[in-house]
Order: sequence, then structure tokens, then C-alpha cells
Amino acid sequence: MSEALDLKKDPSTDLPPVQPDPETMPLEAIDVSNPDLFVNDTWHGYFARLRQDDPVHYQAESPFGPFWSVTRFEDIVHVDKHHEIFSSEPSILIGDNPEDFELESFITRDPPVHDVQRKAVQGVVAPRNLAELEPIIRGRVQAILDGLPVGETFNWVDRVSIELTTQMLATLFDFPFEDRRLLTHWSDVALATPELTGSDGITEEQRRVELGECLAYFTRLWKEREHQPPKFDLISMLIHGDATKDMVNQPFVFLGNLLLLIIGGNDTTRNSISGGIVALNRNPDEYRKLRANPALIPNMVSEIIRWQTPLAHMRRTAKEDTELRGKQIRKGDKVIMWYVSGNRDADVIDRPDDFIIDRPNARHHLSFGFGVHRCMGNRLAEMQLKIVWEEILKRFHTVELVGEPVRVRSNFVKGYSELPVRVHPIG
Repeated sequence: MSEALDLKKDPSTDLPPVQPDPETMPLEAIDVSNPDLFVNDTWHGYFARLRQDDPVHYQAESPFGPFWSVTRFEDIVHVDKHHEIFSSEPSILIGDNPEDFELESFITRDPPVHDVQRKAVQGVVAPRNLAELEPIIRGRVQAILDGLPVGETFNWVDRVSIELTTQMLATLFDFPFEDRRLLTHWSDVALATPELTGSDGITEEQRRVELGECLAYFTRLWKEREHQPPKFDLISMLIHGDATKDMVNQPFVFLGNLLLLIIGGNDTTRNSISGGIVALNRNPDEYRKLRANPALIPNMVSEIIRWQTPLAHMRRTAKEDTELRGKQIRKGDKVIMWYVSGNRDADVIDRPDDFIIDRPNARHHLSFGFGVHRCMGNRLAEMQLKIVWEEILKRFHTVELVGEPVRVRSNFVKGYSELPVRVHPIG
């Protein structure tokens, strides 16, 4: 790790580490893959400096090896849309999987493999199915919110954000409801090693054991369903898809796609539900605007997803020598699209650091990606968030943040583990 980002905590105080000034430090010392920037919520200035002075930035040394950082909105769109130059293979994470444990999924494959595997499960978020899911989601949101302890401090992440998204995942997989928290656990475990995302949550050895249990559980579900009539759950869709019907016999492919669907159905929505609470508490005028006009909820949902940017980056690997903003990118180089930076690009987004719930064209953000790999479940995520806020406004004058958020240590998942709140009912 570069000297400038080798952060030291002063043992004589309880203050967080003092970080170098991004405006004055040498460009070559800026390593935006450092998870400290995200767990401490101090990433803003470093990306602003890169957008201004070196928008396609080469990081020669990092714990994840050398890589290019692409930090401006339009450059990210260019990389995302040109999969024939910038490949998703072998990984979308800045870190590399061990060679003997390389998981494969449709998000880590280019067309045509990507297309046929994605097609097998895409029906779960088709408009007709979303219409059928809406009353189920609303009923669950209502039950969760009605069960919150009024007048007490509690962790919003656990009681609301995780509980709702885990219940939704259990429905999409037709997963045993009593075991639903396993889905959240496996989602966290899949990304929680230092080698992959800078997290310190688990060792690679522990990760393999836990994910082996995930594979065994879903293999049992597959065997139970493979001779049953087709149903509208993700496992049945894989079983009855022409391109995926034998996937259970390819453990790394089966596990990789399971984790993609679990993480994709979990992290974006979970951390946006929490991020909305943070955003509105930090911007009380916007909260008042929302209470005065609940019709702003759909637009606010897009603004929350932009402002939070629940996945900080996606990686591509150059398939050939190419050029971007005059920089020579070589075949095999890692190219990191920092969505978290592009969503704060003032050349494209007016007042990008501000949270504005009636922002014009709020859906024009990077959080769902572009091109063939654009998030499959974006409409489902938006619908869940819309319902959450509709039901919150029916019950609570304020969901008050009463302490500092505890953020996830990761350069990939930009989220929260704790959000201490109190709810204040209307009237």
C-alpha cells in the first residue's frame, strides 16, 4: 500500500486516522481501492481529485495488483457498453479469486454465454411477475414496520433493510422461510475477504467452508425440484432452462450464479433502504419536502440509489490494447469503473454531492450499470424502495438517525452494518 494511504490511528486518542489531503498529495499516491476510504466515508475528495486531474488513473501498486481507475461518468458508460473491448471475464471485483476457486456466473461472462444464462432467470423480474410480487412485498413491509419498537433505539439495518430483502430473496428462490437469514449470511461471506474487496470479515479458508455449505443446500433444493413441474422460482427456472439444465453438475458455475442472484437481490436494495434514511436525516429540508408531497417518492428512489451507489465499482479486463482519454491500456489490464465517482460527476449531474429528491432526470445514474450487464433486477429494487417509503410515510413522521452509521469495510459493497434509529409516529 502506498505510503500516503497507510493510515495510522493515534493510540492516544479515539479519533479516526488522519488521512492525507487529496488536494495536495501526489497523484501516484492516491489508491482509491483502499477500503478505509469507504468504512470512514472519506472517499469523496480522492475521487474528485482524480476526476479533475487524472480521470483515467493508473495505480501501479495496490494490494489488488495494478489497475486503471475510470472515474468520470461518460468514460464509465463507454467502458460498460463496450464488452467486446472490456471483458467481464474472469471477475467483476477488483480482487482476484484464487485460481483453484474461480466462481463463474453470467455477470462474469461475455456474450453469448452471458446472454443464455441470464435469459434463463430473467423472467423472475418480468413486468407480469413484478405485478404479482407487489402486494406480497407491500404486506411484508407493512408487517415489518408495524413491528418496530416505538420509542426505542434499534438497528434499522437488521430490523428493516436486511429483513425485507431476505424475505424477498426467500420468495424468489422459494427458499425455506425459516432459514432465510442464511441467504444474507452467504451474500456477506461471498465478498468478505481482504483479497477480494479489502474486507476483514473472514479468511479465504472460512469463505470456502461457508460457500460449500451454500452449494450443498442449493444442490439439495435442485434435486428435490428437478423432477417437479416448472415453477416461477429461480431454481426451477435454472432447472428448466435449455442452457442451464445441467448447471448443478458444474459446481463453480452453479455456486457462482447462485451468489450473483443472492447478492444482486440483496445488497443494492438493502443498502439503498438504509442509505435513504441517512440521506434524509442529513438533509432535513428534503425530508420536509417529501412529507409535504409523497408523490415525489418514485423520483426520490432514483436519487437515493444514485446518492448511495450501493456497489462502488465494477471491474473489466481489457481484451485488446486500447486507448481511453489518451491513456494506453494494454490487453490484460484491469479497468475499474468507479460508479461511486461517476455518480458525483458535475459534468453530467448538477450539484452531484447534494441529495435532491425532486432532481430532474434522476434515473440517469450509474448504479445499475449500462450495456449487456445492466442490473437485471433494477425494477424490482426500485419497486421495493418505493413501497418501503410509501408505507413509512403512512406511519412515521420521522425515522430519526440517533447515532453514527457503521459502514461496511469493503471497496465493493458500499453499505451499512448498523444504523441506530428511533421512529416517531405521525401525530
